[in-house]
Amino acid sequence: MSSCVRSVITGVGSYLPERIVTNAEMATMTDTSDEWIVERTGIRERHYAAPDEGTSDLATAAARKALEAAGKTPADVDLIIVATTTPDLTFPAVAVLVQAKLGCPVGIAFDVQAVCSGFVYALNIVDGFVTRGQAKCALVIGAEKLSDVVDPTD
Repeated sequence: MSSCVRSVITGVGSYLPERIVTNAEMATMTDTSDEWIVERTGIRERHYAAPDEGTSDLATAAARKALEAAGKTPADVDLIIVATTTPDLTFPAVAVLVQAKLGCPVGIAFDVQAVCSGFVYALNIVDGFVTRGQAKCALVIGAEKLSDVVDPTD
């Protein structure tokens, strides 16, 4: 009888940048109000990354928390997939930058760029690697720095 290898989520982590931008602040940049934004989106505030804080920094901070929650170290990680549409650079991938910042050993690291569904796609991809025995410990990270690409006055 053959054994079936299954992937399991063993730890999660998150990170939010320090700067909070409220709807009141947004209303100073464009013709809107707190009430208008909340009624249409439910959003009351959002976090903006610092100008010198890249998507890879956000992803690395969340990854550290996920590893801690899972009881793992960077040395355990052999696969990193980052779902993002706002990479630090065109090349190398955010996942490779996270791999270096965490000090993970050489392994598989790449980005998935599928906007809203990217994280779900990344989970599916990791599941395939794990169930086929191509990876044992993976990080799936969703990270965006939309403040670099969204016009707050629009």
